[in-house]
Amino acid sequence: MTGENSVDVTAPTPFGARLHRSVQENGRILAGIDPHASLLEAWGLPDTPAGLAEFSRVALDAVAGQVAAIKPQSAFFERHGSAGVAVLEGLLAAARERGVLTILDVKRGDIGSTMGAYAQAHLLPGAPLEADAITVSPYLGTGSLDPAVQLALEHGKGLFVLALTSNPDGPQVQHALSAPDTPVALEIARHAERIGAGDPGEWGSVGLVVGATVGDAYRRLGLDRAAPSVPLLAPGFGAQGAGPAEMSEVFGENAGHVLISLSRGILSQGPDPERLSHIVGQLRDEYSARP
Repeated sequence: MTGENSVDVTAPTPFGARLHRSVQENGRILAGIDPHASLLEAWGLPDTPAGLAEFSRVALDAVAGQVAAIKPQSAFFERHGSAGVAVLEGLLAAARERGVLTILDVKRGDIGSTMGAYAQAHLLPGAPLEADAITVSPYLGTGSLDPAVQLALEHGKGLFVLALTSNPDGPQVQHALSAPDTPVALEIARHAERIGAGDPGEWGSVGLVVGATVGDAYRRLGLDRAAPSVPLLAPGFGAQGAGPAEMSEVFGENAGHVLISLSRGILSQGPDPERLSHIVGQLRDEYSARP
């Protein structure tokens, strides 16, 4: 109902739907913008906030319109203190102005009001460090994510929950049983599907982080069946060894939900923006299976 004193409130488009549309239009590459000191040196830039700013500007210019989203790693900006965080703030704002989705890799995980404050820092519209989605850690219990889940779904934002990481020690926790016959990673996948499922035919807004180098664990532990609608943020491609073959070998029938996270595989081709743009186009074609 509308009236003279009514307010027309339009619900935001869910993040999962926006991400799915971006993949359909721009391919499935996620461009990591990670200003390692070695990359800055290779680009002929100083390891300073000014160097970070130039690095971020060139990288965004090169990938805009060719990738599903950018994925800045917050730590490489935070190491420069407030000046580095200001560069990250500028990068997120510039991407938003250009209509480029942002997934901020911060891996936040805490409880209660602290988790709520992390969520407000990154998921609240108008926040200085606002992103379209963030990575989060569920290893204080899946319920610890509730403040971030509530804020994300309210404002059309998204979360990517760590489930099966590619580091060698990950299975100590992720493959362990949280209940009889229920690996921790499987419980996390079920939770992501339950809280973030989208409309029929759409992706959910709460995805999983699953490394492309985890072998058969994603399917063997049952995550594919437990969470069929979630997007899958998959590090491990390129410099870490995984390639197009791992799309089906690791993710099976859910390969169409995989987001190919690449950082060094793109950024090592800089600083020439035309070269960067060219390599992104090549990689997009290489991983061209449609969702």
